[in-house]
Amino acid sequence: MRRTANLQTLLEPATIVIVGASDDTSKPGGKLLRNILQRGYEGQLRLVNPKASEVQGICAYPSVDALPESPDLAFIAIPAQFVRQELCNLARKGARAVVVLSAGFGEVSAEGKEEERQLVEIADAHGILLIGPNCSGIVSHAHAGKFSGLPPRSRKGGIDFLSGSGATVDFLYELATSRGLEFNSLLNVGNSAQTGVTDLLRLYDEAQGEESSLVKLLYIEVLTRPKQFLQHARNLSLKGCVLAGIKSGSTEAGTRAAASHTGAMATNDVAVQALFGKAGIIRVTSRPDLVDVATALTCVGTRRNGRRVAVVSDAGGPAVVLADELNRLGFSVPAFSDRTRDRIAHVLPPGAASGNPVDCLPTRNGESLGNVLGIIAEEESESVDYILFIDGDSGLADNWEICRALMHAQDNGGIPVLPCFLSPVSAADALTRFREAGRCYFEDEVCMARALARVVNRPVISEPTVRVEGYRREQIASLLAGRTGVLSPDLTQQVLKSAGMRLPEQALIGYRDALETVQMPYPWVMKVVGPLHKSDVGGVRMGIESLSEAHTGWDHLMSISGASGCLVQRMVSGPEVIIGAHREDEYGHLIAFGLGGIYTEVLKDMQFRLAPLSAVEAEQMIRNIRAFPLLSGVRGQPGMDIDVLIEMLIRTALLVSDFPSIREMDLNPVKGSGAELYAVDARIIVD
Repeated sequence: MRRTANLQTLLEPATIVIVGASDDTSKPGGKLLRNILQRGYEGQLRLVNPKASEVQGICAYPSVDALPESPDLAFIAIPAQFVRQELCNLARKGARAVVVLSAGFGEVSAEGKEEERQLVEIADAHGILLIGPNCSGIVSHAHAGKFSGLPPRSRKGGIDFLSGSGATVDFLYELATSRGLEFNSLLNVGNSAQTGVTDLLRLYDEAQGEESSLVKLLYIEVLTRPKQFLQHARNLSLKGCVLAGIKSGSTEAGTRAAASHTGAMATNDVAVQALFGKAGIIRVTSRPDLVDVATALTCVGTRRNGRRVAVVSDAGGPAVVLADELNRLGFSVPAFSDRTRDRIAHVLPPGAASGNPVDCLPTRNGESLGNVLGIIAEEESESVDYILFIDGDSGLADNWEICRALMHAQDNGGIPVLPCFLSPVSAADALTRFREAGRCYFEDEVCMARALARVVNRPVISEPTVRVEGYRREQIASLLAGRTGVLSPDLTQQVLKSAGMRLPEQALIGYRDALETVQMPYPWVMKVVGPLHKSDVGGVRMGIESLSEAHTGWDHLMSISGASGCLVQRMVSGPEVIIGAHREDEYGHLIAFGLGGIYTEVLKDMQFRLAPLSAVEAEQMIRNIRAFPLLSGVRGQPGMDIDVLIEMLIRTALLVSDFPSIREMDLNPVKGSGAELYAVDARIIVD
C-alpha cells in the first residue's frame, strides 16, 4: 500500500532523489545538489542522470527505474517537455512527494497550463503530493532542497515560511538572515498546480508539535479555499502558534456594484482582513514588516500580555522617538521606583538619565549596560513587561561586550529584551557574532515598537455564539422558503422579528386614505416603498406631525418613479449605526458595523468580521470604529447600550449563517438611545 505524504515527507525525508542532477551549478539541478551537499543532508541521496555515472562526486543512476528504493521526496530539474514522463516513472517507483523545479508551464502559455493539468492527474492517481511546477525548491532543518537565492541555512525550531512565490522566499530569507532570524522550513508552491499554501497549512496543522515551529510566516498571492485555510490557520493558532502574513493582489480598482451599503464596501481586501482576523493571523503588507514581526516574536515568544515598556538607550534622541511611538501605539513607559533610579544612577556616569527611558550615554560599556539591565529585571519585574534596547556604535566601547551583556540579560533577566542596533556597518563584526550566537535584532527603533504592537495586539480567537434567546430558526426558514430578490417591507419585518430584532411601531400603507387608519402617536417618518435607496430619490419624509402633513408626504412619495406605497413609522431619535451582511464568494458572510444613515459610504467608518460572531468579536467591531465616542454619549447627548448592539450583531450573524441564501442585508439605520434601539430601516436580498 502506498504511504501517504505528510509534513515529515517534505521536512525529514529518508530518501531524496534529484532527477536532472548536474555538475553545472549554473543549472537548477546542479545548484540544488550543491546546496543539499553543503547543508549536510544525512539521509539517502540518489541522483538520476542518464549521461553520467557520477555527479559532484556522488554516484548517479541512469534512470528512475534503476533506483534501489522508493523515494520519499523527489526533485525534477529537467526541461518541461520531459517532466511528465519522469513523473510517471517516479509514480511507478512509489515516490510520495515530488517537487517540480522546471519552468515553462502555466506561467507561459495555455498549452503549459494543460500540461500542468496532466501532471496533477498523474499525481492524484498515484497519491503523490505534487509541488510546483516552476518552483525554486523547499528547505527544512534537515535539507536544503532549493536552487535559487542565498545558500539556505536552517535549524529545527526556527521559523516556518510558507509562500506562494519563490522570489519572495529568496528576498525575505536574505533580509531575515541579515537580521539574525533562523528558519525551520522555507516552502514555496510555484504554480500551485496541485498544492497551494492552504494545502501546506493543512500539513502543518496535522503535524503541529512534531516537525514545525510556533512561528509561521505566510505569503499568499492566490487564496484558494478560504474556509479550509481559516480552519487550519485557526487550529494552529489555538495550538499556540503565531501566524503573520501578507496577502497580495486583494485590492480592487473602482467600487463594486451592489444593492446595499454593506455590499458596496465589502471588497475582497475587506474579506481577507476579516479572514485573517478570525484565524488569529497578524496581517502585514511588506517583507520588512513580516521580518520585524518575526523578530519581535523570536524575542518575546508567543506571549501577548502587557503594555508596559522600559526603554534603555545609549543616546537620548532615539529613546525619545521610541517613547513617543510607544505612547502612540497604546504602550506606557512607566516611571521607575526611586530605588531603581538610585541603583541605576550608581552604575552610570554623571549626566546619564536613570529614569525611564534610561540614557546610558555613549561611554557605556558591556559592564555598565549589563548592570542596568540586571537592575531593571530585579527591581521592576512587576511593573515592566518588555525592555526595548537601542544601541549605536559610539567608538568608545567594545561592541561585542555590549552584545554579550545583552544576551546575558535575554537569557537570565526574566523580562523579554528586544534589541535595536543602529550601526549595522560600524558594528558589523560584533553583529555577525551576535547572529552566529542565534540572536536577532532590529535596525530601527520605530519599526521595533510597531512590530511589538502588532504582536501584542494580534487578533484574539474566540468561539462564536450559536444560540440566543428569541431567535426562531424554523419560523425564519418558513418565511424565506422559495423567496428570491429583494424582500418586501412586510416580509423583511417578519424575518427580523423572528430573529429577535426590535423594530419601531410601523404600518405599511398601500393607498392614501389608509393613512387615516394609522394608530400611532406623532411624529411619524414616511418612507417610499419600491426604490432601493430611498434617500437618494428623496423618498424619506421625517417629522410628520399631523394627518394633513401625512397626506402631503404621501403625494410627494407617490410621485417618485417606482413607488408602490409607503411605510409609516413612529419617529425614533438618537445616534444612528448600520449593521449589515454581505455574502463574499468562498469566504462566507461578512458582517459590517459602522456609523449609519446617509454618511455610511461617505465616512467609511466600518468594521467587518466573518460570520458567525462571538460576543468578543462583536464588541471589538463596535469599539474599533472611529466614531465610537459618539455611541458612548458626548456633551449630554444620549448614547447606545453596547450590550444591545452586541446582541444585534450576533443575531445578524446567526441569521446569515443559518440562511446563506441571504446575499445582502442592511439594517440602516439602527437608531435609538440606551437599550431602546430599533432597526429603523432594513433591506434583505435573497438569491
